[in-house]
Amino acid sequence: MKYSQQIKFTKNVFRIPLLLVFIIWFVYWIEIQFSLNFTKFGILPRNFSGFKGVFLSPFIHSDTSHLFNNSVPLAILLASLIYFYKEVYLKVLIYGGVLSGLLTWIIAREVYHIGASGIVYLLFSFVFFSGIIKKQFQLVAVSLIVIFLYGSMIWYILPIKEGISWEGHLSGFVIGLIFAFLF
Repeated sequence: MKYSQQIKFTKNVFRIPLLLVFIIWFVYWIEIQFSLNFTKFGILPRNFSGFKGVFLSPFIHSDTSHLFNNSVPLAILLASLIYFYKEVYLKVLIYGGVLSGLLTWIIAREVYHIGASGIVYLLFSFVFFSGIIKKQFQLVAVSLIVIFLYGSMIWYILPIKEGISWEGHLSGFVIGLIFAFLF
């Protein structure tokens, strides 16, 4: 009985991250296939019509490189979140995603902000800091590996490169830190 429960749990650890990444790639495929531009569904700060981006922006990406750079860390960090925090992973993902988007909507420059990077930074920050708080060094190790693979991730919470939503990154990072203490 215990073995079948472990198999079921293991499937969810991979199923949910892969499903989310598939949805993001599918949305991008629709955009390319039908020559659409979904950027207008991103977060446009302090603009009522741009508020829909709080919920839609993680599914919209500017190009294949942007999409790939979010997909790998999103899958790894979400799988880690589900594996280590099966009781609260949905709260962290859904509430954290909405709050990160809302904070971006409040503080960001008045341009469209798109991509799943805010979610990636939310997950990174939550997994890293909750690992430190709970002294679960496997979580800290996973976070550091993702930083290494993602390439200088921590610097992108600062305005160091034009065209990158550092505000979205910072929002995800801050909300992840807060959630690490709350959960």
